[in-house]
Amino acid sequence: MDASAFEYFHVVAQSGSIARAATRLGMEPTTLTRHIGRLESEIGAKLFHRSGRGMVLTGVGSQLLEEAAKVVATLESTRRIAAELAAGGPARIVLAAQPTIAHTCFGPVAMALQADFARAKIRVQEGYGHELVGWLQDGGVDICLLYVSSHMQAALDYELLLQEQLYCVTPPGFVVPDRLDTRAVLDLPLVLPSTAFGLRGLVETWAGSHGKALNLAMECDGSTYMTRRLVQAGAGCTVLPLASVHEEVAAGRLAATRIEGHDALRSVALATAKNRVPLPGLWEVVRTTKRVVGDLVRAGQWPGVDRMAQ
Repeated sequence: MDASAFEYFHVVAQSGSIARAATRLGMEPTTLTRHIGRLESEIGAKLFHRSGRGMVLTGVGSQLLEEAAKVVATLESTRRIAAELAAGGPARIVLAAQPTIAHTCFGPVAMALQADFARAKIRVQEGYGHELVGWLQDGGVDICLLYVSSHMQAALDYELLLQEQLYCVTPPGFVVPDRLDTRAVLDLPLVLPSTAFGLRGLVETWAGSHGKALNLAMECDGSTYMTRRLVQAGAGCTVLPLASVHEEVAAGRLAATRIEGHDALRSVALATAKNRVPLPGLWEVVRTTKRVVGDLVRAGQWPGVDRMAQ
């Protein structure tokens, strides 16, 4: 069964007419009719009702259309990639990251990609972890920088880049214990998201392991910027990597205390989709991204991180 037959079928179903579909495909209507008839013979069922209103899908045709759409999407992606390879690299690179990671590295990484891939259109995009996984699988983005979590591990190919120790972020002058570990953090009034993804899920894991309940002062489903503003206003404390708050800490608007222990580490990874045809030149794009992240760490420009993952 020829994959192009599914493409012809898909166009006829969209057009509702052999004549209109033939015009779109640039072929004779009689030729297209033969292709549809051959596909129906191979399947063993009629795909269209022919009437004065045009070509109307049968029940079997409607079911087949869903599968045909997947074949057409794969063909279009393959043709785009072949054209980009022939032209010498990707025409588009979409990089996504979780907000705290994007805050630290989007600028340098995007500029490096623009320099190394001059013909490519560069786009950067922020999102939460579960959103990034979906975007990668749908082909909306090409590579992601995100925190490793259980829901991404089966869906993505990823490489560990670095680990960040988390910090307890407080209003200036707020008193915290001399030695702050995850158990002690749970006694503090916390400002956290309402959803169980990301940091809220991690802190709930701490609570479960210590047999304690969250001391939840307030929920905030906005950006980390909004969470930081609430903490600065005295609404409570929160948990964030140092990179996301170092400017406010340096200015005295917030305070940050390192949370000790291996359970307060978060791993940052570079991820690509398992289920998509790779971006042309993906290896070079990944290499550039890793190089820039490594340069930031070595230059001390990723606060709270002193070395790349081994």
